[in-house]
Amino acid sequence: MNSSTATLTANPTTESQRVQLGLSVVVPMYNEAEGVAIIMANLRRLAHNLADELTLDFVLVDDGSADETAALVIAEIEGDERFRLIQHGVNRGVAAAIFTGIRHAAQPLVASIDADGSYDPTLLAEMAPLVTGEIKMVTASPYHPLGAVENVPAWRIRLSKLASQLYAVVMPQRLNCYTCCFRVYDRAAILACEPRQGGFVGVAELLWNLQRRGGCVVEHPAVLRPRQFGFSKMRFARTTMAHLRLLARIPSQRLFDNVKRSLAAKR
Repeated sequence: MNSSTATLTANPTTESQRVQLGLSVVVPMYNEAEGVAIIMANLRRLAHNLADELTLDFVLVDDGSADETAALVIAEIEGDERFRLIQHGVNRGVAAAIFTGIRHAAQPLVASIDADGSYDPTLLAEMAPLVTGEIKMVTASPYHPLGAVENVPAWRIRLSKLASQLYAVVMPQRLNCYTCCFRVYDRAAILACEPRQGGFVGVAELLWNLQRRGGCVVEHPAVLRPRQFGFSKMRFARTTMAHLRLLARIPSQRLFDNVKRSLAAKR
């Protein structure tokens, strides 16, 4: 699977293997006060709906919010041992928040999902069992042949698709989408892949770091919908420049790795 497109073709697990699989779900949050009640209701509904397939616990990461996000979350989770809140003292970015959650996760399988409800979280029941053997990450993909996008601004989709097309040129494993935050990880494998970038670009960098270490990534089709509340925190000009810097760095890192392997083989 090193250079070919990796897409979901079949679920290799049986129903008995899927029952009671443990999964820690990381939810990065930044200035989400208006949506905390919705987020918590969604997560509790998710745990109930997937109870026959997954045993879920939740790591909520408040990424230096300037509003009442943390206080509202604390009030919501009091007495519920399935939930933990981790706080960043300052805003560090969505990728940094995800990685903090991964570090604090209790299960060997960890998911990261969007707080805003852009993706159907019940997809975790299909995605989690696929993380096995050489497959170290399963990422949701609205650009998968069986995926879809609904009512999301066309300009935003064009930019996202362009970024993924560029990453497909420089990365060793071709995917349809490299920037989706909705993923399931092998925690032990991903802990060695901390990104330099803390923001949205770090999500793509995390995938690259895993591929660089030989971890296989597969895609699962998903439908991307508008967020349920609030607005995107992405700063598009800054994020675009950061993507370009990462795109420029990957080929040199691949060249360095190839030279290193070649020299090692000659010894």
